[in-house]
Amino acid sequence: MVTARLTTVVNDPTSVEAAIESRFSCRAFLRDKPVSRNDIEEILHVARQSASGVNTQPWRVYVLQDQSRDDLVSQVCEADDAVFANPASAEKYRDQPDYYPQEWVSPYIDRRRQNGWSLYSLLGISKGEKEKMHAQSQRNYHFFDAPVGLIFTIDRVMGRGSLLDYGMFLQNIMLLARARGLHTCPQAAWNYYPKVILPFIGAGEEEVLVCGMALGYADESARVNTLETPRETVESFTRWI
Repeated sequence: MVTARLTTVVNDPTSVEAAIESRFSCRAFLRDKPVSRNDIEEILHVARQSASGVNTQPWRVYVLQDQSRDDLVSQVCEADDAVFANPASAEKYRDQPDYYPQEWVSPYIDRRRQNGWSLYSLLGISKGEKEKMHAQSQRNYHFFDAPVGLIFTIDRVMGRGSLLDYGMFLQNIMLLARARGLHTCPQAAWNYYPKVILPFIGAGEEEVLVCGMALGYADESARVNTLETPRETVESFTRWI
């Protein structure tokens, strides 16, 4: 196996690049086109080769399909509706640090705003249309109709380096999905409701939520999947020393 790692040649590097460049946050899936358990297991089997500091392999994965998926969707949407009606109730659903910064600064707040308004503009949602914004936001908690929902957790004793490791594991999953004609949407939105989600999936007290992910076949007719998010140039984030 070690020899194979040293001598393996990637015969089609363009396919690797195509998987990366064609990955996007898919926000509309074909609910009636299932993903086989074999495909999911193969994706996770290969993704586990991801690098991790001192081989800690900090990831824990919960796969939801069919009834378990639908039941989680129902419970989280109920909580989300309650928070929409009474924003002060949000705190009772959270018990861990926020995914996003408490205070946004440029250029990150600018990119966030551009992303949000590009999405809403594409969908014909105007500023101030709170009901429509809420409905679109809640699409997250339907896994955007994907037949497979993935929930990722980590042991709370792990440090921030393990989250870097986790990111590589998640990227592996997304690229392996592309290799099988599937699409994904990594979702931070689930982090708002850990007190609903973690008991539902049977997570231990030592676990904290990392994120969720929708997995399935993209709905190619959905307008929302035409959204393109800009990327900074290499020159903007690279310094040659």
